Amino acid sequence: MTVVALIVAAGRGSRAGPGAPKQYRQLGGEPVLRRTLAAFASHPGVDDVLTVIHADDRTEYEAAAAGLPKLLPPCLGGATRQASVLAGLEALVARAPTLVLIHDGARPFASSMLISDCIEALATYRGVLVALPVTDTLRRSVDGQAGPTVPRDGLWRAQTPQGFHFEAILDAHRGVVDQSVTDDVEVATAAGIDVAMIEGDEDNIKITDAADMARAARILARGGEPRTGTGFDVHRFEPGDHVWLCGVRVPHSAGLAGHSDADVGLHALTDAILGAIGAGDIGKHFPPEEMKWEGAASDIFLAHAGDLAARAGARISNLDVTLICERPKIGPHVEAMRDRVAEILNLDRTRVSVKATTTEGLGFTGRSEGIAAQAVATLIFG
Repeated sequence: MTVVALIVAAGRGSRAGPGAPKQYRQLGGEPVLRRTLAAFASHPGVDDVLTVIHADDRTEYEAAAAGLPKLLPPCLGGATRQASVLAGLEALVARAPTLVLIHDGARPFASSMLISDCIEALATYRGVLVALPVTDTLRRSVDGQAGPTVPRDGLWRAQTPQGFHFEAILDAHRGVVDQSVTDDVEVATAAGIDVAMIEGDEDNIKITDAADMARAARILARGGEPRTGTGFDVHRFEPGDHVWLCGVRVPHSAGLAGHSDADVGLHALTDAILGAIGAGDIGKHFPPEEMKWEGAASDIFLAHAGDLAARAGARISNLDVTLICERPKIGPHVEAMRDRVAEILNLDRTRVSVKATTTEGLGFTGRSEGIAAQAVATLIFG
């Protein structure tokens, strides 16, 4: 199964006032669109991200998207939102994804849990709408005066992402006659696609005007709940010609003994992430007595921990691992290790730190009997 996020960012955002389109305005030191793209690019359940942009915004887009993983080359939008969505869907035809999550570029706070819920719902339904029930009293305005109350039973406020089976929503958009529709669920239901509803998130706001920018700044300042986990692992040397450390093959005069590939760095990082979400340790999820994990690459373990974190509604803020050994020399491989960890977890490499130290000849690492690693993971919930 392939899941693609289609980010619609071709609008002009005129209601936000003069200046750059709202999706490129600064929010906490980053363009709004970068925060939106990062939410999907960092999610382990999303394989690719395609952005639909305005022809005049290519330079701004490239600056906003720089360094983020999973991004496909952007495509150009049309004169209406519906035309832009159709352009994005057509651009994905050759890739033929199984599922597509269509999301507004000016909604920067889609949580990991919300994205996971959409993907999970699409295992049962051909379409899914993220929405919030209307709780306020509704009234019609009559000549500027308070008119009759409008029953709110069954009324929901639509958000994005709106998820669909790709072929179904592509056919639906191809059949649209009235391009003024502003909601993909309207397109889907008109084509006979049943769309399930799941509860959204009050913080998943769409930035439309200056007041929304101010609210977004308050949400960002409030942040989420940080949680920290730690990990520690040790493996002894055995005969061999290389060791695996933080996902990188390092030539050495010995190997490391272990049931899997004995990558102490990735094992410590895995335990740190699992600790931050209260999910036990690596042995709980990958028991060493199970032979199917014999010789397994440890990136499987780390990716699993990252997926569990996303499903728990957390995003990884920072990872820091220290490798403790006299040999081999770690310094020449640090940047490759950072890149590999970031790749496994779909993180910006600036969120990954790899360091090395010795014990000045003391203890088992000082005697070159093995390697140890300790790690710290900081995750943000909410």
